[in-house]
Amino acid sequence: MDLVPYIAALSALAGLALAGYFFMAVTKESPGNERMVELMTAIQEGSKAFLRREYTWVTGFVVIMAVLIFALLDYGRPWGALTYILGAVLSGIAGFIGMTIATRANARTTQAAIEGANKALPLAFRGGAVMGFTVAGLALFGLSMCYLIFVEWLEVDQPYQVVTAFGLGASSIALFSRVGGGIYTKAADVGADLVGKVEAGIPEDDPRNPATIADNVGDNVGDVAGMGADLFESYGGSIIAPLALAGFLGFGAGTVAPELPVLGNAEFFVFPLAVAAVGMVASIIGAFFVRAGDSLESKDLSKALHRGTNVAMVITVVGVVALSYVFFNEILDEDGTTNLIDNWWGLAVSVIGGLLVGFGIGKVAEVWTSDEYRTVKNIAKQAETGPATTVLSGVSAGKMSVGASVILVVVGIGLANWGGEQMAEGAGIYGIAVAAIGMLATLGVVVSVDAYGPIADNAGGIAEMAHLDPSVREVTDSLDALGNTTAAIAKGFAVGSAALTALALFKAFEASLLAEGTVLSLDVGQVEVFIGLFLGAMVPFVFAALTLDAVGRAANKMIEEVRRQFREIPGLREGDPSAVPEYAKCVDISTSAALREMLIPGGLAVVVPLVIGFISVNALGGFLAGALVVGFSLAIYMANAGGAWDNAKKYIEAGNHGGKGSEAHKAAVVGDTVGDPFKDTSGPSMNILIKVMTIVALIFAPAFV
Repeated sequence: MDLVPYIAALSALAGLALAGYFFMAVTKESPGNERMVELMTAIQEGSKAFLRREYTWVTGFVVIMAVLIFALLDYGRPWGALTYILGAVLSGIAGFIGMTIATRANARTTQAAIEGANKALPLAFRGGAVMGFTVAGLALFGLSMCYLIFVEWLEVDQPYQVVTAFGLGASSIALFSRVGGGIYTKAADVGADLVGKVEAGIPEDDPRNPATIADNVGDNVGDVAGMGADLFESYGGSIIAPLALAGFLGFGAGTVAPELPVLGNAEFFVFPLAVAAVGMVASIIGAFFVRAGDSLESKDLSKALHRGTNVAMVITVVGVVALSYVFFNEILDEDGTTNLIDNWWGLAVSVIGGLLVGFGIGKVAEVWTSDEYRTVKNIAKQAETGPATTVLSGVSAGKMSVGASVILVVVGIGLANWGGEQMAEGAGIYGIAVAAIGMLATLGVVVSVDAYGPIADNAGGIAEMAHLDPSVREVTDSLDALGNTTAAIAKGFAVGSAALTALALFKAFEASLLAEGTVLSLDVGQVEVFIGLFLGAMVPFVFAALTLDAVGRAANKMIEEVRRQFREIPGLREGDPSAVPEYAKCVDISTSAALREMLIPGGLAVVVPLVIGFISVNALGGFLAGALVVGFSLAIYMANAGGAWDNAKKYIEAGNHGGKGSEAHKAAVVGDTVGDPFKDTSGPSMNILIKVMTIVALIFAPAFV
C-alpha cells in the first residue's frame, strides 16, 4: 500500500509526458497560409491578454482566502494555506497550457481540413488531448504529492483537512474561470450572431463582422481554459472526497465513528489514488485509438471520436476489479483473526457503477443535443413557426432531460451505496464517494474529446475569415457540430460527479463537526434547517440570474459596438477590402465586462455558506442539501437545452428547413443565442457552485463550532 501514492504520481507524470508528445505533434503541422497565421496570432494574443488580466484579478481573491484559512484554522498555519495556493496555481497552469495549445491547433486543424476529416479530426483531438492529460496529470500529481508530504512524510496534524484545502484552491480558480470565461465568450458570440447573422445577413465568422475575433478568443478562454479549470476541480474533488471521508470516519475511529473501524485501514486512504492511476493509464491507451475515416456523417465522426473513451472505460473496468481484489480480499482486525471485509468486490461495483452512470448521463446529453436524434430535429422543425416556438421547444427538451439524468444519478447512488455496504456494514457512503472517481477516472480522454470542440469551432472561423474553399468549411462545420455534443457529454460527466462528490463532502462535513463535538441535525421540522433548505434552493437560481444578466449586459455593449462600426466604417458591411473592422475594441468590451461581472457571482459561492455557517451549522446543512438538489437539476437543464438549440441551428444551416438565410434559420439563431449563456456560462458554472459551497463548509467546519 505504501507504493500506491508513488505509482499514482508516476502515472500522472506519464499523462503529462503524453501531453508533451501531442503538443509537439500538433505544433509541427502546418498552420496554413499567411492570412491563417495572422488570424491565429490575433486569437492567441487576445486569449493571452484576457487570461493574464483574469488571473491578476483572481489572485487577489486567492490571497484573501489563503489569509482567512491561515487566520481562522489551526491546520491552516501554514500547511492549509499553502496547499490551498498550490491547488489554485496548478489549476491556473492547466487552463493556461490548454488555451495555449488550442490557439495553436485551430489554424492547423483548418489546414488539415483541406485534406479531409480523416486528417482534421485526429489533429483537433490531439490538441484537446494536450488539455485533457495536462488537467488530469497535474491534478493527480498534485494530490499524490500532497498525500505523500502531509500524510506520509511530515505526518502533520489534521492531514486530511490540509489535503482538502487543495480542492478549495482548485475550485476558486474553476469558479472564476468558468464564470469569467463564460461571460466573455457568450457576450462576443451573442453580439456577433444577432448583428451579423440576423441584422446584416452575413455568414457566421465573416471577417466583416467586428466581433468575430472576440468570438473566437471566447471559445478559448471560456470553453478551453474555463472548462479545463472546471474539470481539474471536478477530478481533484472526486479524489479528495473519499480521502476526507476515510480520514474523518476511519482515522481515530474510536472517537469519531466507532461503527466504522474498517475505514481506518490504509487501503481506504490510497484506493482513490489507485483508481485514478488505473484511469490515467487507461486514458493514455485509449487516446491512441482515435482515428477517423473520410465520412462527414455525424454518427461516423462520433464513433471515431468516442472510440478512445470506450477503450479507456473497458480497461478501467478490468483494472478496478483487479484493484478491489488486491486491496480488499482480506483485511484482518487488530487480533489478526477476523476478516473485516464481507465481499471484496463491493467497491468495484461502486466504482464501475459510477463509471456507467457517467457514461449514461453523457448518452442522455447526446440524445438531447445531437442532430442524429429526434429532439434537435424537432426544435429545428419548430423554428419554421418563429423564435417563440423555438425557445419553447428548447426549454421543454432541456427540462425533460433532467428527468433521465436524475434517475441515472439516483440509480448510481443506490448502486454505489449497496456496493459499499456489501463490502463492510456502514461503508455505503464511502462507496458513493469512490463512484464519483469512477465517473471521472478516464478524465484524460474525456477532456480531450471536450476540448476538441472549441478547436474545431475556431478552425471553422479561420476557414471563413481566410476565404478558403467552402468544402473546408463543410468539414469544419461537421467537426464543430459534433463538438457541441461532446461538450454536452463532458458537462454531463462533470455535473454527475458533482452530485456524488458533493454528497460525500457533505458527509465528511458532518463527520468533521462530530469530531469537534457538534452533531449536525437535518430535521426539516427544525425552523433553521427548513430556512437553510429554502436558501439553498434559492442560490442556484440567483447565481444563474446573475450570470445570465452579466452576459446580457455585456452582449448589449457588443451589439452597439458592432452596429456602430457597420454604420461608421464606409464599405465594411458591403465587403470593401479597404474597410478594416476594429476587432480590438470588441475584444476589450468582452474582457472588461467579463472581469467586472464575474466578481459578484463568484463571491456569492464563498460568502453565503460562510455567513450561514457562523450563524447556524444546522441551517448550513439544510442550505447545502437544497443547493445540491436544485443546482444539479438546473445545470443539466441549461447544458442540454443550450446544446440542443445550438445543434438545431447547425442542422438548419446544413440545408434543412430552408437552410441558411431562411426564416427558420433566423428563428434558430435566436434560440441559439438564448442557449449560448445557458450551456457555456450559467449551466457549467453550476456544478462548481455546488462543490465550492460544500468544500467551503468542510474546510471551515472547525471555525463554525
